[in-house]
Amino acid sequence: MCGLVGIFDPRDARPMDGAVLRRMNLSINHRGPDGDGEHLGPGIALAHRRLAIIDVGGGHQPLYNEDGSVVVVFNGEIYNFQELAAELEALGHIFRTHSDTEVIVHAWESWGPASVERFRGMFAFALWDEKAETLFLARDRLGKKPLYYADMPDGTLAFGSELKALRAHPATPCQLDPQAVECFFAYGYVPDPLSIYRAIRKLPPAHRLIWRRGGAPRMEAYWDLPMGKHLSLNVNEAAEELRPRLAGAIRMRMISDVPLGAFLSGGVDSSAVVALMAGASSDPVRTFSISFGDASFDESAYARRMAERYHTNHVSREVSPDDLDLLDRLAAIYDEPFGDPSAMPTYAVCKVARERVTVALSGDGGDELFGGYRRYAMHVRAEKIRRLLPQGLRKPVFGALGRVYPKADWAPRWLRARTTFRELAEDTAGAYFNAVSVLDDYTRARLFSDEARRQMQGYRAGDLLRKHVLAAPTDDPLLQIQYADMKTWLPGGILVKVDRASMANSLEVRAPLLDHCLAEWAALLPSVVKLDKAVLKRAAEPLVDRDLLYRPKQGFSMPLRRWFKGPLRARIAMLAHSPALAGSGLFNLAEIARMAEQHQAGLRDHSAGLWLLLMFEAFLKHQDR
Repeated sequence: MCGLVGIFDPRDARPMDGAVLRRMNLSINHRGPDGDGEHLGPGIALAHRRLAIIDVGGGHQPLYNEDGSVVVVFNGEIYNFQELAAELEALGHIFRTHSDTEVIVHAWESWGPASVERFRGMFAFALWDEKAETLFLARDRLGKKPLYYADMPDGTLAFGSELKALRAHPATPCQLDPQAVECFFAYGYVPDPLSIYRAIRKLPPAHRLIWRRGGAPRMEAYWDLPMGKHLSLNVNEAAEELRPRLAGAIRMRMISDVPLGAFLSGGVDSSAVVALMAGASSDPVRTFSISFGDASFDESAYARRMAERYHTNHVSREVSPDDLDLLDRLAAIYDEPFGDPSAMPTYAVCKVARERVTVALSGDGGDELFGGYRRYAMHVRAEKIRRLLPQGLRKPVFGALGRVYPKADWAPRWLRARTTFRELAEDTAGAYFNAVSVLDDYTRARLFSDEARRQMQGYRAGDLLRKHVLAAPTDDPLLQIQYADMKTWLPGGILVKVDRASMANSLEVRAPLLDHCLAEWAALLPSVVKLDKAVLKRAAEPLVDRDLLYRPKQGFSMPLRRWFKGPLRARIAMLAHSPALAGSGLFNLAEIARMAEQHQAGLRDHSAGLWLLLMFEAFLKHQDR
């Protein structure tokens, strides 16, 4: 796990500015405290920060092929590097290290752009082929590793592992992107390929960019989830297949030359990972969790039970839910507004783990692959109703009910019918957007200023999700929204949260459930065996106590409602008077004041929207420093 930066001149082989390159690289030194390196050539500049995991002594980067004509800087891990190295040696390539990085340069020599299709792992890398005068950028299939790029005013292309690397380039244009602002207040994050800045974009997951000097850049997808075909398996048969597949993905991710452990929350996913790790290890697994004083947000007792069953070396640390020191620090960690409150406990558990290990396995991806979110089951049930009634009838009837039914944020879930009515009035994509959006279209329209809406030029955040729902090669309602989540929520929310929180602590996190081969197999499973993680739970039954497996799902979250009535009360009250928010020109300050007043009076629950405003304010303050 490392960091990379680079600058490429696609027109001329002119000398590159080493001082700018080093400034960019220094900005991400947290991603690689074990060393750095750079390559300066005509029209190309590459630099790297290293967190040494494999071949600690010999895997320094930039790394070259035999004659020095191909050079790579690489962030991530390629888990099948040993078998690829054997294949490449048989083709005549000579390896000088035992690192997974060296596989990339030799694979490029033999297989060119198709080489990326052979890699099993998490990665983002930049490769320069001097003889072909070609830059090759690539990102892993599911988007575990980030890669940002920007077209600079002087015609060069700058790129790096984090936004802060491009911000460190003195020529990077940093005007806010109104479409990204709209998306942030809808989703709580800025989805790929957008960034918060107009000029900076993210290379999408499963994409490669090839740019030969003197020619035009070519960006293309090299992989997609095989939704649309089905394996004929019942839940028991699928569970029997899943267990060894997951065990194999875990064994691959236990290869490390430095101390390794795992996160253990006590949930289904992390418990299954730790159980299979324990079976594959001769030594006790190191496990890590955090606890809260508030039982509503605390799963540490379940984690302790798993730790005791598998005799792990378990470390649990209590974090005060009222400790808000991280709130402003998150803006520096994430570079752009990031609205998932669970970023705070994620950072905390990464910090605890890094005190004892350099690599940690996680249970990320279980909900997305195996249908674990409550919203999936609710969507499937609602879709059955939607498909029984034509939209010409549903929209006026349920739309009218949704408008007149009172919004009951503080009521029991069964009394909150307004959201259900509104979703029944929509088509599949519109309904799912309503389910996942933090602030709905009406609220966002009131929140933004007239000038902000003018700059957005009619753009609506829901259009992005709709594009992916319609692109899903299936009409199965569960598979459609899983596909959309794998393109938006997973890379833009979950994986960004984990990558930045872990790398801020110089910790590598590996997610065996997001092995792309496992993801391909899971995509082929019938919906009935995936919904509510039925197959994953059945596969884990021999490994995890039943009462842990089948207890109600408890998210990794923070007590926002309590914060806003306690330690954040004054800060919430001042949002409408924030110089940063007012100076941006993006917001209707009267609407912010109304939201804060209603929330504090107990009339409406605006905690999610107020949190987004707090995080956006923190971002604005940080970028002005």
